Amino acid sequence: MDELLFLQDEVVPALLKGLRVSILLIVPSAFFGLFIGILVGALRVYGSRPVVFAADIYVTIFRGIPLVVQLFIWYFGLPYLGIYLSPFTASIVGFSLCSGAYHSEYIRGALKSIKRGQMLAAQALGFSKFQMVVSVILPQGLRRALPGCGNEIIYLIKYSSLAYMVTCIELTGEAKILASHSFKYTEVYLAAGGFYLGLVSIAGWILHRLERRVAIPGFEHHRG
Repeated sequence: MDELLFLQDEVVPALLKGLRVSILLIVPSAFFGLFIGILVGALRVYGSRPVVFAADIYVTIFRGIPLVVQLFIWYFGLPYLGIYLSPFTASIVGFSLCSGAYHSEYIRGALKSIKRGQMLAAQALGFSKFQMVVSVILPQGLRRALPGCGNEIIYLIKYSSLAYMVTCIELTGEAKILASHSFKYTEVYLAAGGFYLGLVSIAGWILHRLERRVAIPGFEHHRG
């Protein structure tokens, strides 16, 4: 009975407070990360050589440096340059740029899978390169990249837990504070894990529905 009261009176309210902050981190980070990924992925396939080189450097850096180190740089490192970000802003910047680098890999692979004949046909119809990419290639590429990009959004939900490392108190941060005060680590972290499982399950369901909604009947199985 005491454990149930502890969960009801302390754990759930604290974790709901942290959940709100987590959602406020995840939603804009997912949006900006996907936007960056689409832009960088397209530039890596259709950009000029210097642009491709710059985009590849960005991807190499943000995929190669651990996310927690990136967060430390944005929050603790930038003040040495006179730039001060709040914990919330530093977390969104870190999540967006890191996620964008991974999204760009999925987008790049999907764009390169589009047959060259479609580009030639678009050129024959008088499309500019920009129009060809935006109107013909990108919509098809996004459909093919959606499963991979969806997985990256799932990962984002889980690694949003690193925000507390830069004092942005979200779901994991609230759980850590509560567990430290109560010394009931098992109960608190199991409850926090349940919240993350719920977030991931909801996101997975939405992404699955989206995949089915944008799928072209017969296209996925008869692409040859």
